[in-house]
Amino acid sequence: MEEQEMQLKVKKVTDRLTESMYVLANEPSVALYRLQEHVRRSLPELAQHKADMQNWEEQSQGAVYTVEYACSAIRSMTYSREYFKSIEGLLRQTISTKEQMGSAPGRSTLAPQAPCPSSSS
Repeated sequence: MEEQEMQLKVKKVTDRLTESMYVLANEPSVALYRLQEHVRRSLPELAQHKADMQNWEEQSQGAVYTVEYACSAIRSMTYSREYFKSIEGLLRQTISTKEQMGSAPGRSTLAPQAPCPSSSS
């Protein structure tokens, strides 16, 4: 009887050892299968997110460029203040000169003359 018990115990041990070896041998395959399954499910959504982010980045860069261009235009407008002051001074000087010319003594206003008829035959 002892021999039968021993054979039973050896069979149990060998069965468990075989089962353990089978699990250990297949575990990486199962893990890789789960990873592949996860990638197949997640990849299209991730690709869409990437495309969206690239689109938003392009739009943001365009907006940044527009804002920088507007700031540059505003800065150049502040530099033009000097030119406008110069133009204003010249206009005041011209108006003053015109008024002086209009009020000069002995100055008569001439009536506009009619254009000369052309002498073509």
